[in-house]
Amino acid sequence: MVSTLHHACFTLIILASAALGEQAGVTPIQKVLQLMNDMVAKGTKEKNEEAVKFSAFSQWCTDTKRTKGDEIAAGNQKIEELNAFIDLKAVEIKKLTDRILELEEDVGRWKADQKAATDVRTKEETDYTATLTDYSESIDAIAGAIGVLKKQAYNRNQAELVQALVQVRSRRLVPRPAKKTLTSFLQLMQPDVEAMPDDRLSYKAPEAYGYEFQSGGVIDMLEKLADEFHIKKADLIKEEMKAKNAYNMIMQVLTDNIENADHEIKKKTLLRAETQQAKAEAEGELAETTKERDEDQAYLDETTALCQQKTDDFESRQKLRAEELETLKKAIEIISSGEVAGAGDKYLPTLLQTNSKSLAQTQNKQQNPLQLKIAAFLAERAQMSGSRVLSEVSQQVTANPFKKVKKLIKDLIVQLMEEATAEVEHKGWCDTELTTNKQTRDAKTADVASLTAEIEDLTATIAELTQNLADLAVQIKELEDAMAKATEDRTASKATNEQTIKEAKLAQTAVSNAMALVKEFYEKSAQATALAQQTPGEDAPETFVKPYKGLLPEGGNVVDFLEVILTDFTRLETETTDDEASEDSHYKDFMFESKKSKALKENETKHKTAKKTDKESALHFAEDELKTTKEQLADAVAYYEKLKPSCVDSGISYEERVKRREEEIQSLQEALKILQGEDFSP
Repeated sequence: MVSTLHHACFTLIILASAALGEQAGVTPIQKVLQLMNDMVAKGTKEKNEEAVKFSAFSQWCTDTKRTKGDEIAAGNQKIEELNAFIDLKAVEIKKLTDRILELEEDVGRWKADQKAATDVRTKEETDYTATLTDYSESIDAIAGAIGVLKKQAYNRNQAELVQALVQVRSRRLVPRPAKKTLTSFLQLMQPDVEAMPDDRLSYKAPEAYGYEFQSGGVIDMLEKLADEFHIKKADLIKEEMKAKNAYNMIMQVLTDNIENADHEIKKKTLLRAETQQAKAEAEGELAETTKERDEDQAYLDETTALCQQKTDDFESRQKLRAEELETLKKAIEIISSGEVAGAGDKYLPTLLQTNSKSLAQTQNKQQNPLQLKIAAFLAERAQMSGSRVLSEVSQQVTANPFKKVKKLIKDLIVQLMEEATAEVEHKGWCDTELTTNKQTRDAKTADVASLTAEIEDLTATIAELTQNLADLAVQIKELEDAMAKATEDRTASKATNEQTIKEAKLAQTAVSNAMALVKEFYEKSAQATALAQQTPGEDAPETFVKPYKGLLPEGGNVVDFLEVILTDFTRLETETTDDEASEDSHYKDFMFESKKSKALKENETKHKTAKKTDKESALHFAEDELKTTKEQLADAVAYYEKLKPSCVDSGISYEERVKRREEEIQSLQEALKILQGEDFSP
């Protein structure tokens, strides 16, 4: 290792000897030591500068990874929330769709029930009308027959009687035994032609009259039949009323069910459309959020790879620089040792100072007229354009040797061109960053305004729904109180009516009993004989003249009064019964309408409660989104403030800088052309 270092050091000595020939009184070993010390100093400085730069880069890596990691985590959390929200809305849409289909199926079934009930009711009405007509016509026919049979003051026209009885017998509702009795009765009325004498057959037969009134049994039968038909007719009418009322109640219930179902279908259809819209918006936001998350992840992956690569390179470079410095230090130690430095001082000659340097320096100290011309030209251009660079160059042209002027101008032209290229690149980067930043700030500002308006709308909607729910709760409570009060009143009224009817019936029984006693007494008293009159003298006081039959006139008045009282109690029973039926009907109607109204309000309460929950969830989501958007807007504004010093507030416009630099390059190129046109020898 030591021999290798010796070899390297001597090689450096040999190579540097020629380059260091301008120094006087310095041995090559001394010069090499100076060179290596300078290399160590430069290497140490560059190593430290590189470490400082990498520290800043490492901090940037840490900050970028943390920032992007936070953004990706926030994006993942938002994606999870959006997925959960979308799944929730999908479930709600399915439930709403199932419920709508169920309600539509119910509506179809109820409409079919309405049609079936209407068909049955139509048939019942047809049958009722036909049967009622039969009963009415049969009653009329029986009444007619009874009327004919009861004509007992004179002989009846036989044809009229037969026609009346035949009409009764032909009725469909007349029982078979009654028809048989009528047939037998009609046969008895026919004359026996075979029993008549032959000679009487030649005479004109007189008009046939019915036989004497001997048909009491037929009349009784017909009257019973008429009473039976009257009862059946009344029963038929009652049954028809019941059937009609039952039909109306069924139709009312089915109609209410259909109306309630249609109302719920409309509300749920509207709610489903709103839910589908919210789901679609969430899906769009999910796609955008996923895209942003993926872009952030790609950027983070690239940053991680770049940082890792730079870290590996930095560690490798630092290791190499450390080894280089260690090598140089060991080489300096070897060259500085007595083995090398002592031998060099003893055996190696010092480098001679040539006269060429002093000659050149003497020549450079002389002012060249062309330099003065170029300096004046550049100073004039500097004054015209206000260029500080041209002014400094004009001063350096006069201050530097003539040989360095040409190189100075060329280097400056190259430097200005590089600066122009760098500024173009910087200008493009600034334009891109400023445009992107402005778009971001504008978009986030619009998002903040939109989210703020949405939050205000949601807050107002929630407040309105809260008030509506409070109003509905009050209305439902009022309905419940009204129904409880109506039930209480109905119970009390029913008890009062029943007691009144009961007492009226008892009073009717008592009055009827009283009337029977009074009537029985006065019927007996009307048949009483006159009392025996005493045989007094003329001076005897007057006694009874007429037979005593009781207080008949007053008794008659009592009976009349009792009949009036009985009628009053009968009317009281009837009116109270009717009032009870009417009150019960009104109570049932009120309860039915109240229950229906309560069911509708409870259904509306359920709908508004669900809607309020959705709106509160949307409000929470919007508030979180607004917070995130404001943070993103603040980051964009902060980045814009960071861009302003280098991209906006530079004091002079980009166009002016480009124009001035072009003038400077043109002036320097013209000065260079002047130099290149001069023929001189060194």
